[in-house]
Amino acid sequence: MKLLMYPLMLLYQIGVGFRNWMFDLGLLTSKKYDLPVISIGNITIGGTGKTPHTEYLLSLLSPVMKVAMLSRGYKRITHGFVLADKNSDYESIGDEPFQILRKFKDVVVAVDGNRCRGIENLLQSEYGKELGAIVLDDAFQHRYVEPGISILLTDYNRLMTNDKLLPIGNLREPSDNKKRANIVIVTKCPETAQPIDYRLVTKDLALFPYQNLYFTKYEYGELVPVFPAIKELPITKERVKKEKMDVLLVTGIVSQHYLIEYLLKYTNKLQTIEYPDHHNFSESDLHSIADKFSAIENKKKIIITTEKDAARLIGNPNVPEEIKNAIFSLPIKVAFLFEQEKDFNEQILGYVSKNKTNRGLFKK
Repeated sequence: MKLLMYPLMLLYQIGVGFRNWMFDLGLLTSKKYDLPVISIGNITIGGTGKTPHTEYLLSLLSPVMKVAMLSRGYKRITHGFVLADKNSDYESIGDEPFQILRKFKDVVVAVDGNRCRGIENLLQSEYGKELGAIVLDDAFQHRYVEPGISILLTDYNRLMTNDKLLPIGNLREPSDNKKRANIVIVTKCPETAQPIDYRLVTKDLALFPYQNLYFTKYEYGELVPVFPAIKELPITKERVKKEKMDVLLVTGIVSQHYLIEYLLKYTNKLQTIEYPDHHNFSESDLHSIADKFSAIENKKKIIITTEKDAARLIGNPNVPEEIKNAIFSLPIKVAFLFEQEKDFNEQILGYVSKNKTNRGLFKK
């Protein structure tokens, strides 16, 4: 099958290369804006941890300035530019923007597939004069905007330099286009990796002197009830372990691997249901989940899902009442290795401070 798809990969490579060549020559132009714009993205199909890293940036910036997050709003049912408000849900802005809207009350959240139009609408909105920076989610390929800092993510277990172009591999464009990034972050680094492993990764990536390389890992928070209005149970991971609870893991993400590996530290009674990334839970899906949960004989049992999946469950009218108080999300955040957090923070805040305008003045 790979041999049969090889000509398709070559055609894809020609198309992507021609588009980048047009931008490099200036035949297609990138627009700059008079406020700090930070782009975060990847060149592979999903699974590199964009949302946790976007949340890290928002956590860093939002205490010191008014910041906006602009996404395309993948799988939303709306079109064009949408400025999120208290009435927004995952259908109108997408699951990841809705997750961020719920977690960051002071961040302006907007969606638009056209990033230039999205930025211009943000600047003309009621928040325009306050904005100190805009974070573009999943925007590495959206070259019509020229960001001040471009952050490129690559999975430690699936480095972009060891991958191939679509449709044989997972790359959206050749890995040598990483040269457009100011920062490269190797994500999902394992606890077991040794210093020699990171030196090999550094060598494989072969970055230029103007590029900064960082390494991050996942850290998980405490369980959070998805429907706290129904019943807020004092369930913790340690209680799951102590009381030998059964866990049903339900996800619609790229891979459950990391979650399974983590949850096995707390229970050996783990069952899973896996759906495609960004899956919209249908009535049939939810009844299947309820049936599988009901079939677990242990009375001490819970359902665990991700924050992104929780965003698609909240407000879903088809969630059976009998399982609502059993559903918990597992928050995730990123942590920098080798004490790199300070350097990363200084690079981002230094750029924003140097390029701030009178639109967004630092609060501190």
